[in-house]
Amino acid sequence: MALTKDAHREKTTVALSSVGAAIGLTTIKLIVGLLTGSLGILAEAAHSSLDLVAALMTFYAVRVADKPADATHQYGHEKVENLSALFEAGLLMLTATWVIYEAVRRLLYHESHLDISIWAFLVMSISIVVDFTRSRILLRVARRLGSQALEADALHFSTDIWSSSIVIVGLLVVYLANTFHLPTWLDNADAVAALGVSFIVMWVSFQLARNTIDVLLDRAPGEQVTRLQSYIDQVEGVTEVRRIRMRRAGNKLFADVIIAAPRTYTFEQIHALSERVEVAARDGACSISPQNEVDVVVHVEPTASPTETVIDQIHYLAELQGVHAHDIHVREVNGRLEADFDIELHGDMQLSDAHAAATRLEQAILQNNSHVSLVTTHLEAPSENVVSRQDVTQQYPAMTSTIRHIADTIIGSDSAHDVHLYRSRLPVPANIEHKENEKLDLVLHTIFDAQAPLSQVHITAEEIKRALRQAYPCLDSVVIHTEPPEQ
Repeated sequence: MALTKDAHREKTTVALSSVGAAIGLTTIKLIVGLLTGSLGILAEAAHSSLDLVAALMTFYAVRVADKPADATHQYGHEKVENLSALFEAGLLMLTATWVIYEAVRRLLYHESHLDISIWAFLVMSISIVVDFTRSRILLRVARRLGSQALEADALHFSTDIWSSSIVIVGLLVVYLANTFHLPTWLDNADAVAALGVSFIVMWVSFQLARNTIDVLLDRAPGEQVTRLQSYIDQVEGVTEVRRIRMRRAGNKLFADVIIAAPRTYTFEQIHALSERVEVAARDGACSISPQNEVDVVVHVEPTASPTETVIDQIHYLAELQGVHAHDIHVREVNGRLEADFDIELHGDMQLSDAHAAATRLEQAILQNNSHVSLVTTHLEAPSENVVSRQDVTQQYPAMTSTIRHIADTIIGSDSAHDVHLYRSRLPVPANIEHKENEKLDLVLHTIFDAQAPLSQVHITAEEIKRALRQAYPCLDSVVIHTEPPEQ
């Protein structure tokens, strides 16, 4: 998630404090280096001056990188950190190259004279203490907030600890050689120490530049990709992870994920699956780098699921052609499958067009499933209008009582309840002599055993329908609501 204002303030504060520390170290190293003539200390001063530049760039990068995405930078500003790190690495390499040149020249031509005093050792000791303190603080904040810029700054301060230690050793050897009249070749220890510092700087700069270039060129973080795939594979509904593309910008990870899911899923199911995959991808990325901000985009492609049934397939192919299939029956005849079902089409369609649509669906089913040998469809034109009705249940007390009795006879006593009869609000035709002969809609609620299989409940409900229509041919629409007993 995005950094809070407090977190951003903490990043900015610690980056600014590093600028102050770098200014102080650069100043005292430069003064003591010039006074003593120590190339090792001057190399350290150059190194610290670059640390100052790095700290300034880190401070700038932290402030810019945390800005939210806008119209011109739709993926955010996080790569500012990587650009500053690359520039910083280049400066370090140039400085190290110059120090190596000076060190080799002194070793070959012996052009320097060192005036070593307690101040040289004191300034390098102070440098070690400051570097150790700043590196620990920077690294702690960097890991907690996921800032690569602060982590790079911490790395620089930590390398200063080792390089300062090498310089102290070099100065100590030269001091002992001058004090105890040891072999003159030991006077070169300071130049050798400068070479050691430079090689450390070169190595660190190379590692920093390589990592930064990898980010700028959108190199995939391999471990992260593998971890994301393992997490996404565990999400229910994902049949295949087809592609994961990742790239890094600052402390932010971007992931594009393509998965396959059952083609029979509804739009809402696909949306819910996409959200579960996003959560799994974030968990996978954060399991390696907990403070990373992760931006995940999921694309879902439909595929035939291994668990897809013939009925699922018919539903899918019908919806694919813009029609709705229901009341599907599949039977096995002589080792082959036959399917018949109802399809709903617009009532204003001509029969020829409706038959053509049904034929296309039948052919699609036969082509997609070699086990199906025969498909038969029944055309329906469901009404899409809201009909006007009035409840006339109170006007038919005998009919209501008989309906309950018929249902109870089939299911069991006291099973039928909430009988509702509806009549059209239109005037009754003149040829209707008795009101029992007018068309009525029926809604009937029935109670079944809670443990009864739904298939058996449906069969029984259909039996009740047939019995009611036989007793009352005037019934038009009959809806039987089935429910378990109330707890």
